[in-house]
Order: sequence, then C-alpha cells, then structure tokens
Amino acid sequence: MAEKNNDPKQKTVLFAFRGDPLCFVHVLLNGLDLHANGQQGKIVLEGESVTLVEKMSQPGHFLSDLYQKAKDAGIIHGACKACSAKLKATKAVENAGIPLIGDMNGHPAMSQFLAQGYQVITF
Repeated sequence: MAEKNNDPKQKTVLFAFRGDPLCFVHVLLNGLDLHANGQQGKIVLEGESVTLVEKMSQPGHFLSDLYQKAKDAGIIHGACKACSAKLKATKAVENAGIPLIGDMNGHPAMSQFLAQGYQVITF
C-alpha cells in the first residue's frame, strides 16, 4: 500500500466515459482509494457511464456496494447533463441524487477542474 499523502493540494478528478461495468469498477476503486488515503478525489460520469447509475442502484448488482460507498463518501461529483438526456438516464441519475452537471454545451468541462488545480484522469 502506498504511503498516505495528506497534502490538500493533491486533487484528482476521474472522468468516466465508458459504460462497461468492468471498467467502471476501477473508477470506483480508485476514487475510494484516493479518499481513503486522504487525497481529494472526485468522480464525474460522462458518456455511456451515465447509464450505469440505474444498474448500480439495484441491490444485488456486483457494483452496488462500491457505488454506495462512493456515494456515501461524497466523491461522486456529478453526471453529464447532455449525455444523461441523450441516453435516457436523466431520471435514474436524479433518483440517485447525483447532480446533473454541464456548463460546456451540457457537458462537464475539464477546464474548470484544471483551473482549480485538479489532475484529470479519464477512463
């Protein structure tokens, strides 16, 4: 296990684009790991990943527990407003209590995170 880094300046945002649950599990794991190690981390759901919210919200789904831990930790920053609408996931995202975000033609802008000192990692 890596040394704990309590440097408040180290900030990471994980942008998840893929709707593949086997990819998204790594987003959840890394987001929770950042949080557990005292680093500031956020998860943004973009693209097809917004369609996973409804599935992960169901008890018994293999990502349900990790997803709930991430929600409880407050590291799920938001989901793309435009992609949620296009992929008919808006209702599921809203029902899950995840903010719909998107100041860049309905999509979340990475530039806002970069301007705040975040490192951006895409999945």
